[in-house]
Amino acid sequence: MKNQLWVEKYRPSSVSEYVFTDERLKEQVEGWVKEQMIPHLLLSGDPGTGKTTLAKVLIKELGIEDYDVMEINASRERGIDIVKNKINTFAQTMPFGRMKIILLDEADYTTADFQAALRNDMEAYADTVRFILTCNYETKIIPALRESRCHKIHISKPDRTEFTARAATVLVTEGVEFDLDALDSYVRVTYPDLRKCLNQLQVNSSTGKLLTPQGGSSGENEILIEATNLFKSGKVLEGRQQLMQYIQLYPTRIEDTYKWMYDNLDLWGKEQEKKDASILIIRNGLANLPLVGIPEISLAATLVELTA
Repeated sequence: MKNQLWVEKYRPSSVSEYVFTDERLKEQVEGWVKEQMIPHLLLSGDPGTGKTTLAKVLIKELGIEDYDVMEINASRERGIDIVKNKINTFAQTMPFGRMKIILLDEADYTTADFQAALRNDMEAYADTVRFILTCNYETKIIPALRESRCHKIHISKPDRTEFTARAATVLVTEGVEFDLDALDSYVRVTYPDLRKCLNQLQVNSSTGKLLTPQGGSSGENEILIEATNLFKSGKVLEGRQQLMQYIQLYPTRIEDTYKWMYDNLDLWGKEQEKKDASILIIRNGLANLPLVGIPEISLAATLVELTA
């Protein structure tokens, strides 16, 4: 399909196609497929690192048909009534096949009461239903779920070089002309979220050549890409101004901005000593966020220290 989204086109469809960052995890998953049985699972990790993809290829390899699978995105459906009604209604009937699967994406968006009710359902329907939960932040899952009811799996983010290689492979496969410096700008903004990276690459390569957004771009990722290019070219003041514009437009992204600064330590200095100092500056700036009435001031001060 010519207009197919790259994130769907290149999504692994089997365990053998899935790119594991941990060989032990690969062996464990292959063992479950061989046994055709899984425990309740809690998959944690950064956005876009493949948690939901792993869940779906595992469901497929277990031979569970669609009518025995319920998918819920907890960022949209998080009320306790979902557990009482939707989940219970699905779980209490017998599966057509060997078992039913309830895939709860972004479970860390749910409340403690929701999770407590979920724990009860895990116990009540253990003979016929398996729950697979995904989350970005494992600590937001109550101990009764993450420590005793679920088998925990942390999906580590890929190495930056491997991430870049995957993105480059897609561009080459799609016949897109690109240079590594332009690709690096996208990687710096989206790493480790491969889904976001591929979306950005596809949007900006419709002409057959990968474009880098120019000045005046107003999209969320475009502003960050532009800021990245400014810092890379030594235009520190303009780069700082671009980041401040980004936060003014997207104030809820301030913690993500600190993460972006951490993921791009080499922008603040190539030597290890400078990188170590930058980590402390970023840590202090992030820690000071709750103490400063206007978060933009804390960010501005952090940027001044980083680029001094």
